[in-house]
Amino acid sequence: MSNRYAIILCGGSGTRLWPLSRKLRPKQLLALNGEQTLLQQTVSRVSSYVNSTNVYVVTHEDHKFEVKGQLAELFPDTVQNVMAEPFAKNTLPAIAWATHTIYQKDKTAIIGVFASDHSIDNNQAFLDAWETAEQIAEQDYLVLLGIKPHEAATGYGYIKPSQKLASTNNSKLTAYQVDKFVEKPNAKNAERFVADGYLWNSGMFVFKANAFMQMLSIYQPEIHDYISEIDTDNLHQIYEKLPNLSMDYGLAEKAEKIAVVPVDMSWSDLGSWDSIFERQEKDFNNNAIHGEVVSIDTNNSLIWTEAGLLATLGLNNVVVIQTADATLVCDRSRAEDIKALVTEVKSRQPALTEIHRTVYRPWGSYTVLEERANFKIKRIVVNPGAKLSMQMHKYRSEHWVVVSGVATITNNEIEYNLQENQSTYIPQTHRHRLANNSSEPLSIIEVQCGDYVGEDDIVRFEDTYGRLTTQ
Repeated sequence: MSNRYAIILCGGSGTRLWPLSRKLRPKQLLALNGEQTLLQQTVSRVSSYVNSTNVYVVTHEDHKFEVKGQLAELFPDTVQNVMAEPFAKNTLPAIAWATHTIYQKDKTAIIGVFASDHSIDNNQAFLDAWETAEQIAEQDYLVLLGIKPHEAATGYGYIKPSQKLASTNNSKLTAYQVDKFVEKPNAKNAERFVADGYLWNSGMFVFKANAFMQMLSIYQPEIHDYISEIDTDNLHQIYEKLPNLSMDYGLAEKAEKIAVVPVDMSWSDLGSWDSIFERQEKDFNNNAIHGEVVSIDTNNSLIWTEAGLLATLGLNNVVVIQTADATLVCDRSRAEDIKALVTEVKSRQPALTEIHRTVYRPWGSYTVLEERANFKIKRIVVNPGAKLSMQMHKYRSEHWVVVSGVATITNNEIEYNLQENQSTYIPQTHRHRLANNSSEPLSIIEVQCGDYVGEDDIVRFEDTYGRLTTQ
């Protein structure tokens, strides 16, 4: 058997699970069905079969530090393999870049590709399907994991399997050649597909690195050539030229040696609030409850709050999601249509579709407590041993009050420490830096005052995390 690797795709726009999921904190970075985030669950799942040093995560530049932070908690060996795309170019360029990176390191690699935002309850069935797919991939097939459908869903693409393929005698599952792929169907066609033995397309792939690169050179030579030229100096320039193509459309639907392994592993792509509802524990009124909720005469509903008390009365079959700055109320049967609603919200208040009030940074996080035209109040938490960039603001001054911990502050040429309940003033245009040199978290309240308090009023002069351009 070839050396085993895994690629985890950690992209997404964060629209279908709004307002909890947003552009800068999409669903894979959230804990939606347990204490761990979906990304952490995915890495845990694949690391039971692959050495964590052989797990590669492809994400967007905007999410790089949050992804690394979540991985560092549980899988520090994987942090070095986080690959950040400067542009979102769909799944094929992401898979091609990561595969080429692995191929340069190990010509004999066999790779599994998985999304970071899926839920799988039957882990053993998943591993059995992966193992079977590897045996077929050794025959130079591009192999998918196909989900045995339990309903005539219209939200998934379908795969029609054909003749059985031979694998080793100890294979736990059966693989088939793929007859055809079908896009998301209407309800009538979905019922027919399920009756005819079609499978849901999970978007999970297994292949040999050399076989993939060969297919890429045949069916997508432009991507193959661009990917082969990428290095640390030209990544931005090359990636901008890549076409926007999915793995299915760009390669799988064109390849001659394409196979599928049917599997029933209690899988969901958690693609809507209704799918979240289906996988949550229910109370005696068949409600899924998260957070501080009081419900009377409410049935068959998802009631979720991240901020404050949420009370409901006389509701049935609804989704209610409350965050600090936005609330969603919709019929559960319309949960698949959230994308259109988010488009409308974005046209009116774009920030509400992009960021939460709490924003995560490589050094910690900040929460916007209040904001008006000429002032903003934040709670800033700096992780032990971390520090912000040496920076300056052109249009605002800042007042800092230490709530807990010890702050090490640079204010122009002066460096000093502040204890709990002490404060300082950072004048406009002063070079300054906030650091936490202690072993405990640092929490401060920051009051910004000035003609403009936008996040892009920042000039960085020195930064541990390489963010020296104006943001």
